[in-house]
Amino acid sequence: MPALSERVVLGMLTPSSNTVLEPTTTAMLAGLDEVTAHFSRFKVTEISLSDKGLAQFDHDRFLAAADLLADAKCHAIAWNGTSAGWLGFDNDEALCARITESTGAPATTSILANNDLFRRHGVKKFALVTPYTDDVQARILDNYRADGFDCIAERHLGISDNYSFSEVTEDQVEEMCREVAALGAEAISIICTNMRGAALAERLEAELGITVYDSISVVVMRALEQAGVDAARVRGWGRIFQL
Repeated sequence: MPALSERVVLGMLTPSSNTVLEPTTTAMLAGLDEVTAHFSRFKVTEISLSDKGLAQFDHDRFLAAADLLADAKCHAIAWNGTSAGWLGFDNDEALCARITESTGAPATTSILANNDLFRRHGVKKFALVTPYTDDVQARILDNYRADGFDCIAERHLGISDNYSFSEVTEDQVEEMCREVAALGAEAISIICTNMRGAALAERLEAELGITVYDSISVVVMRALEQAGVDAARVRGWGRIFQL
């Protein structure tokens, strides 16, 4: 057991209907004895471009959940979610600034972490795998295109119910990844924190020869960095932790 002064506490903002990111995050951190993840939920039940769907991501709702995490003296606070994919990357930049201003903790998000790693690794042409609907997927593609990233292949499942993302099987995710890999992408981005992609990364990378950027994995990596922990200590969850 590490000394109390050596503990590292990560806070994760979590969609209320998500059942995948918490156990996945905890498993990912299992080999880092001093690090624990703690979760604060707020209401998210659908991913859509409707007024109701978009209103779920009002920044004040994030901040109320982040303030609860701040009571746990988190070393970093992350939005373990992908809403900036369709709302715009600047939305998450503004959110992180507000979280840090309110709590004093450095902040990141799944989308900002994904994009940061794309830039670090020189990724320009990527493939996108999600469970989302046509219009949400199109908005994500538009935002990546505007930021200089070329999506050369994509697959999505047409689902809007957030809970249902967790019922997509690993076999389905693997098949989508194999289909986009065949079209020449430099990387595969699995964008959704309630879909079972993270645990598949190492196996898919060995099979396909392409780095997998899963939304849960990238945000855990960035939160560890912000908390001063060497993310390369995470093993068995894909190349991004060792690149």
